[in-house]
Amino acid sequence: MTRKEGSMHVDTRPRTYRAVDGSVREYQQALLRRSYRNAQGKPAKETLANLSMLPAEAVEVLRKSLAGKILVDLDEAFDIEHVVAHGHVAAVHAMASQLKFDELLGPRGRERDLAYALIVSRVVAPQSKLSTIRWWADTSLGVDLGIAAAHTDEVYAAMDWLLARQDRIEKKLAGRHLISGGMALFDLSSTWMEGHCCELSRFGYSRDGKRGLPQIEFGLLGDAAGRPVAVRVFEGNTSDSRSFLDAISAVRDQFGLQNVTMVGDRGMITNARIKDLKALSGMDWITALRAPAVAALARQGGPLQMSLFDTQNFAEITHRDFPGERLACCRNPALADERARKRNTLLHATEQNLDKIMASVTAGRLRGADQIGIRVGKVINKNKVGKHFITTITDEDFSYRRDEHKITAEATLDGIYVIRTSVHTDKLDTVDLVGAYKNLAHIERDFRSIKSDDLDLRPVRHYLTDRVKAHILLCMLAAYLNWHLRRALAPLTFTDENIPQPNDPVAPAQRSPEAKAKDAAKQTQDGLPIYDHPGLIAHLGQLTRNTISFAGQHFDKIAHPTPVQRRAFELLNASIPLTLTGK
Repeated sequence: MTRKEGSMHVDTRPRTYRAVDGSVREYQQALLRRSYRNAQGKPAKETLANLSMLPAEAVEVLRKSLAGKILVDLDEAFDIEHVVAHGHVAAVHAMASQLKFDELLGPRGRERDLAYALIVSRVVAPQSKLSTIRWWADTSLGVDLGIAAAHTDEVYAAMDWLLARQDRIEKKLAGRHLISGGMALFDLSSTWMEGHCCELSRFGYSRDGKRGLPQIEFGLLGDAAGRPVAVRVFEGNTSDSRSFLDAISAVRDQFGLQNVTMVGDRGMITNARIKDLKALSGMDWITALRAPAVAALARQGGPLQMSLFDTQNFAEITHRDFPGERLACCRNPALADERARKRNTLLHATEQNLDKIMASVTAGRLRGADQIGIRVGKVINKNKVGKHFITTITDEDFSYRRDEHKITAEATLDGIYVIRTSVHTDKLDTVDLVGAYKNLAHIERDFRSIKSDDLDLRPVRHYLTDRVKAHILLCMLAAYLNWHLRRALAPLTFTDENIPQPNDPVAPAQRSPEAKAKDAAKQTQDGLPIYDHPGLIAHLGQLTRNTISFAGQHFDKIAHPTPVQRRAFELLNASIPLTLTGK
């Protein structure tokens, strides 16, 4: 019989062996066979060897070899050449792409790539500029943007480039989020400075509680939801009301919005600033009265009486001192309890220290009205409760007692604040007015994000005025990006996604039942672990991109993502990209 040359292959099939005792054993039969055509031209097969006694691994190797696969030694042919962190920068890049950061920052170029990388790095791993440059080489961000070997001089030049474009960037953000007839929120914060070379550094009121250090101040302008759209940097001793002038200028002159309601706290929108706003057509305001003004309204015969709060915790009044304005009186019982507790704690602590001074005077260790007065002044001013004590000091005697009348008068107004506005009732009713003022908490949240581990503004490692301003601008843009990132990734964090609308607008916000369930279970409904936001970003950073060499071929491959990493990119409406393209 004549046979043509054919192809060899391994043929496997299940076999059953039945022994004499009736037992049954199943096994895989492996045969080395050759396919060919016989003399009649019909397909036929020839068994060349029985491979059933060989290990399964050896049979598989022979099968792949006969199928044309190239088999190589793993240790010699396979190598992971380079590994970079990828998941966290890819996630932030996905959000930045949705926000069209390329259009926001400006024309493509080396400076834009470096500025973009600085913003992304501030969201992912905030640190000094030098440490950031070193970190780029360990991430796909540095490799894909071609900045892994960037020099500090290039980074500083990129910061200068970004600062020069600040007005255009902020105008684009305002065009996205501020509208004519809408609201703009403004608030001021501070950050301490090291050294003495920065021209903006001044000693002033520290919102960080850092006494004895100079500081700078910066103000954030945002929309009603708290998205930051502009930032201004001031000397460290600038007053709140003075900084508010820059906010008005930005809204009207820079953004071209002539009809806006400005929202600021009682120290921001003072009588002087309200006078300025009244002179500008179309400008309204929402603020609150200072404590002396509230006390004046509550004096005997005044319109602010406790009976206003018999049925609900808010009510509107009018007063001749505020013509054409609305005054919304609010009483927060939770705040009232907290202020009463704090006042009693401070009074008790002060009395303990005053008792020590009395003991020293009685024992003769402390004499002289001037020396006794210095000691007493330090004690009562430390906790700022001196107004609640009546003291009697002589050269050889000291006594004190509480001023119960003043304490009672102050306690009467615990938890009460009065919102002042020029907005008409047909635009905002009382409930919406209270909510609009309380939206200032969104800007306060932005400040916490910028100054906390989220973006870590401090310490400011610059002293040139423009570099300090550029650093603050970078942090503001990172806060804008992080604001959207937090909302998108909220299902994987402890963030409350469904904050309930309270029946009482004055009452403190409460977490939703869904958020409380997440808090208790520490996982999502489908069993994924819950993180805080920085922890989730760090977990995404464990997703690496690996440069692999195999059998002479070089290619990049993303590591297999965890369920949390996969879900995070689903929430961002993005697949896990191999490279950061489309900057």
